[in-house]
Amino acid sequence: MNFTLFVTALLTGVSFVAVVTILAKLIAPRSFNEQKEEAYECGIPTRGRSWMQFRVGYYLFAILFLMFDVETMFLFPWAVVMRSLGPAGLVSVLFFLFILVLGLAYAWRKGALKWQ
Repeated sequence: MNFTLFVTALLTGVSFVAVVTILAKLIAPRSFNEQKEEAYECGIPTRGRSWMQFRVGYYLFAILFLMFDVETMFLFPWAVVMRSLGPAGLVSVLFFLFILVLGLAYAWRKGALKWQ
């Protein structure tokens, strides 16, 4: 019973996405011109090629930001139920924060946080 419910929900979701995508392709207005194919850079016309290679440091900085941002979001549910968790909850969150600080110290020591 559970498997058929899962398969039904999965097929319903996939078919809904497929139908909506096809419908959008069919009824969306189309107009093609050269200007629409250009990369948009804050209203300033691009010079040269718009595809360029970025240094890996930018991506590393962004990934570190997202990682610590998401881990901070994990603290919110803990703060909501903090009193009901007791000392065991406090120890587990302190361990979580300790690992988070270790990751930050590692990234700092490796120089990943330097903006060069």
